[in-house]
Amino acid sequence: MYFIHGFFMTESGIFVAMAFDRYIAICNPLRHATILTNRLVAMISLAVLLRGCIIVLPYILLASQRPYCRTNFVPNTHCEHMAVVKLACADIRVSSYYALFVVFGVTGLDVVFITVSYTRILRAILRLPTKAARLKTFGTCGSHLCAILAFYIPRLFSFLTHQFGQNVPLHVHVLISNMYLVVPPLLNPIIYGVSTKQIRSHLFRLFIKDMP
Repeated sequence: MYFIHGFFMTESGIFVAMAFDRYIAICNPLRHATILTNRLVAMISLAVLLRGCIIVLPYILLASQRPYCRTNFVPNTHCEHMAVVKLACADIRVSSYYALFVVFGVTGLDVVFITVSYTRILRAILRLPTKAARLKTFGTCGSHLCAILAFYIPRLFSFLTHQFGQNVPLHVHVLISNMYLVVPPLLNPIIYGVSTKQIRSHLFRLFIKDMP
């Protein structure tokens, strides 16, 4: 449970850092190297890692204090937080409230920051003089936006079904929980690969070669 949720929070922080990098690169390109120094990048990386490690600790502490008297079989393919604590023979409202805080208070702030960054980026792109310049600049952010959507949307559905979907069948819970673990790493190579000119041209040549 710790590593699954810890890696999720760390990856969410990485997306925020990437949004900040794109904001500086597009809205203030002449100062990109002076703002994002090696020291600042190292500090951001350490902060993202520590945040992911610390925020998830209460999940483990709260879950370990609950008595589990019915069964130790988790009705899921992995140790998803709410799937585990629902096995407890005690009140789990504190765990549920903390999960709500993490999703809306921490991950929600990440999404807000990313949204603000890309709103400013979009405004800067629209002010570019030519259509070619706008398309080229937006192309540098398109893969990042697709990766963000593939990362956050399945996780949000999984959380909402566990918190509020009491009448949702178990197999639907399991399917949605697996989606936020499987979908992002499955789509990321495609998203970033298609946006790379060399990979795109190589795939195009392969398809042309295989055509009768």
